[in-house]
Amino acid sequence: MNKPLSPKVYLIGAGSGDPELLTVKAQKIIAQADVILYADSLVPREILQDVRPDVELIRTANMTLEKIIPLMIDRVNANLSVVRLHSGDLSLYSAITEQIQALIKTQTPFELVPGISAFQAAAAQLGVELTVPDLVQTIILTRISGEASKVPETEELSSLAAHQASLCLYLSARHVESAQEKLLQHYPPDTPVAVCFRVGWSDERIWVVPLTEMAALSDKEKLIRTTLYIISPALSSLNQELDGRSRLYHPEHSHIFRPRV
Repeated sequence: MNKPLSPKVYLIGAGSGDPELLTVKAQKIIAQADVILYADSLVPREILQDVRPDVELIRTANMTLEKIIPLMIDRVNANLSVVRLHSGDLSLYSAITEQIQALIKTQTPFELVPGISAFQAAAAQLGVELTVPDLVQTIILTRISGEASKVPETEELSSLAAHQASLCLYLSARHVESAQEKLLQHYPPDTPVAVCFRVGWSDERIWVVPLTEMAALSDKEKLIRTTLYIISPALSSLNQELDGRSRLYHPEHSHIFRPRV
């Protein structure tokens, strides 16, 4: 039997949308919680399929933080367990820093539970590894500047593109033409791009096109939100065999657990 939840705020990453990709810890907490505040525009209802019949469900898509924070604090003060359910993983574009600061300021106990990010779920769906020996060994998670959030000049997309790493571009569908232009300053035109719409949801769609077609496809499919772009030479493995091989399990490579005979 599960241990009763403490009266505090549980900030949980719901993952990309697939309820089966919730962590076991997240699933247990969601199933036991007294109150759940969830971003209903970003978290599918299926994530809540195992909640208690008497749980208090609060949708937050149309609420500001000035309403959300007092609600959470009030419920914890009433000795209730509160889940604040976000999409994806808490460490990426989840706007939890200001929530954490407010909870600390009011001495409200809280706990963070990570989730699976869209780039991880997308790579799994594509059947690829985003770090291939001798080809690409770095993953960059970023976004293009928008009205809601400005990107620091030192993180300008064109400068990040210079690394030609596996670049995962979030929250950028509305600015995809500008993004494509900046990426083409450094990536070859035929670099594969995975255009991933609502990864993990029942209506998920993923296309793989050359970089030069990224914007055109987005426009054709009317993609303006919940879209992730993965720009990576590693995606070449989808239609050709790559030469790179990790040394980890190579017969010529020895280490402490597999000494050379």
